[in-house]
Amino acid sequence: MTLAPVVDPGSVPIPQYGSCSLADLVPSVLASVGTPTFTNVLALPPAPAACILLVDGLGADLIRAHPTDAPVLCEALAGDHGRDITSGFPSTTAASIASIGTGLPPGGHGILGYTVAIPGAARLMNSLRWDDAVDPVAWQPEPTAFERAEAAGTSVVEVAKREFEGGGLNRAALRGAAFMGADTFGEVGAGALDALESALASRRPGLVYAYVSELDWTGHGHGVGSRAWQLQLQLVDRLVAQIADRLPPAARLYVTADHGMVDVTPQGRIDVDAEPALREGVELMGGEARARYLYVRDGAADDVLATWRERLGNDAVVCTRDQAIDAGWFGQVHDRCRPRIGDVVVAALADIAIVAKSRHPGEAALIGHHGSVTAAEQLVPLATFGG
Repeated sequence: MTLAPVVDPGSVPIPQYGSCSLADLVPSVLASVGTPTFTNVLALPPAPAACILLVDGLGADLIRAHPTDAPVLCEALAGDHGRDITSGFPSTTAASIASIGTGLPPGGHGILGYTVAIPGAARLMNSLRWDDAVDPVAWQPEPTAFERAEAAGTSVVEVAKREFEGGGLNRAALRGAAFMGADTFGEVGAGALDALESALASRRPGLVYAYVSELDWTGHGHGVGSRAWQLQLQLVDRLVAQIADRLPPAARLYVTADHGMVDVTPQGRIDVDAEPALREGVELMGGEARARYLYVRDGAADDVLATWRERLGNDAVVCTRDQAIDAGWFGQVHDRCRPRIGDVVVAALADIAIVAKSRHPGEAALIGHHGSVTAAEQLVPLATFGG
């Protein structure tokens, strides 16, 4: 019998699926603009059209920690038009974008991390870059919220970098939306406003989903306490103000994020390549530095659990796939999705990053990380403008 983990996976706060999570945002916005069959669990006010601006890496705690760099967002989040919602596990871009596009928790859409094992293939798939051998629609076959909305008569437009058009993640999670390429903040702002105005002119309910990634990249490379990150946050805050100031009458803007971020010092990096005991029995190590999936050899699970628990202690939750699922980390997990989760799941609690310096030096060198269950990573803003 598998021993109980040092830190019980049921003792950590889990995403509030079904009441206050990122998976609930698009269904609530669609219901608020008048799209039938969707439920407004977030109780958002009615509007004829709305834009969701997702700022990659913009954790709610980070906004509050930098009020002079993000005065517009900080004021909105502190007032009656702002609140925190939870991201999902793992708190990472691919899983969160899929929750946005489908309205499902990760266990329902099955895009369960940055890298996950392809069942039966003995290799990992990068969920952002995708794998040409994996059909995105077969991997995520559920109708997206965008497809359902378009079928119900609502106009849905995605505004994002041109390189994302037709990509695997877009096809898996965001299909159904008309795509508008936008590579700069100016293009994103103008594209979102143009799409809102077009929806209003057509007298159809309208949803615009816009995405910017620069804050996340800056945090990964420089850290969320760096000057570069603070200056990038100022640009994000200015973009929000520019869109909010130009919103068409009655339209609304919702600003949110896919995850937060924490900085990890070199001393906090645990290099699996330098510790042979951590590799023993492990065939593949997926996920990312703060939310690892360990795919183990037959019969090795208990030994892997014991070794990793002894090494990490209270700095992480180390549990089995079933323990993480039973604790509700992923929401309800579809049977087809279970094998994509590691046999052993590791979620960092302390400011640590589990890396493989020899095999993945780029990831090991990053300063900012995310993916786990801490409030700094899980809590994202929902700031409302206009109306």
